[in-house]
Amino acid sequence: MGSTYLLCRIVDTIEDAAELSPETKRNLSRLFLDAVLERIPSASFVTPCLNALKHYSNRDELDLIAHIPTVLRILRTCSNHDQEAVARCVSIMSEGMSRFHGRQTEAGLKDLTEFEDYCYVVAGVVGELLTSIFRHRSLQFSKNIEGHENLAIAFGQALQMTNILKDSPKDRERGVSWKPSNFSQLELLRIAYQKLSDSLTYILLLPREEVGMRRFCFLAFGLAVLTLDKIAARDHFQKGQDVKLARKTVWSFYGFTKIAASSDILIKGFFYLWGAPLRRLANTQ
Repeated sequence: MGSTYLLCRIVDTIEDAAELSPETKRNLSRLFLDAVLERIPSASFVTPCLNALKHYSNRDELDLIAHIPTVLRILRTCSNHDQEAVARCVSIMSEGMSRFHGRQTEAGLKDLTEFEDYCYVVAGVVGELLTSIFRHRSLQFSKNIEGHENLAIAFGQALQMTNILKDSPKDRERGVSWKPSNFSQLELLRIAYQKLSDSLTYILLLPREEVGMRRFCFLAFGLAVLTLDKIAARDHFQKGQDVKLARKTVWSFYGFTKIAASSDILIKGFFYLWGAPLRRLANTQ
């Protein structure tokens, strides 16, 4: 998962580079995917990518791109099953983002269907990846998730919706919106609450003895709940900093996951308490 995150971060870097044209982004995304799938040497992606991003301000992300051969070398030490699952995830994400490169407008995405499609290719597919990896390691989870695979997509989409709402001021500054046009913040928070409810169900399908899997998912889930709780308390906000979680809050919740990950009651209780503002909004007509 660490290697996958780094690969997905590179896809995000290409998307976030405001100075690149949609065509350049599509070309770099195609080269990146070819490098991940070992169709071309890593250098055939790294060199043109760094040249295209020579004015990009985030030096850490450029350093990551320069070290993609190391990331891929580590990934190759994983099982064939895991490598195939990661390749599927990165393929869908890279090709999906390429479709959206030309749709970055200030008005936002066309409708809710396009919005959910975007959330799927950038995050829902990660939920599918987690499910594939978890099923490979836990027979009980494989049985539990049977027929409920869509919950994995909802889990990823909930996290992405949180990021879109949180980052909307920064996106607005660069003339982009990933929200569906004509949808208010309130309407999106209602949808996010339903996605979080499905995410909770997904986490609880993980066997309690699989503490690592549960904690991994619960940490991301909980931080999303806490962030959306702050967003729900405001009619609007001008800066992402206004709804950013304090470091103390993040570390406190991180500690809580150590205690709560194996307890259905504590996980449900957390969502009941901290999800209350979202629940009230969802029930408001």
